[in-house]
Amino acid sequence: MTISTFRRAANTLALAGALAVLAGCATTSAPRSTSAVAPYRDTLDLNGRIAVNYSRDGKQESLSGRFTWRQTAANTDVSLISPTGQTVAVITVTPTSATLKRSGEPTRTASDLDSLTRQTLGWTLPVSGLRDWLQGYAVAADGSRFTASPASDTVVTRDGWKLDYLSWQDESAAVPQPKRIDVTRIALGQQVDDMSIRIVIDPVAQ
Repeated sequence: MTISTFRRAANTLALAGALAVLAGCATTSAPRSTSAVAPYRDTLDLNGRIAVNYSRDGKQESLSGRFTWRQTAANTDVSLISPTGQTVAVITVTPTSATLKRSGEPTRTASDLDSLTRQTLGWTLPVSGLRDWLQGYAVAADGSRFTASPASDTVVTRDGWKLDYLSWQDESAAVPQPKRIDVTRIALGQQVDDMSIRIVIDPVAQ
């Protein structure tokens, strides 16, 4: 057997082996659960991690840390915490106003939280949407109500965010709870490039 013939045979065997592996993966992967998330709750307490990538003044920026999330039927309180444990910002949203407090700076108030976080932090924290998204709910681009499950894990919202539910606290649970959500801005009234948020929710103590 010549060297060229040997190489062709080896390549053929390698390709056949790769196809066999792919075929095996395709036939052995279990279907994902169609169980939907729990009914929506007006009151919610969560902790987790957040990573943000965004463009500001033509430069790519990123930050990461932890967050606390406390909501009632009317209000939402969010704290953003640096990796070193320092509180970076405290956000409070009521039916009539939104306030943002940063360490060493005066409290800022506005009626539009998206604009307020954009101006103050350099990126948009969509708190009104997150009240739904953290629980696996959203309003889809066509106005329908989206309910997440491991088998139905992505949606584009009516206000231009793409949600990907990438992992679950327990995918096999009868009532799955979101664990990781990737949020990407895909349609904006103003130009902001590469806006994305990754959220990992801590398990809720039973």
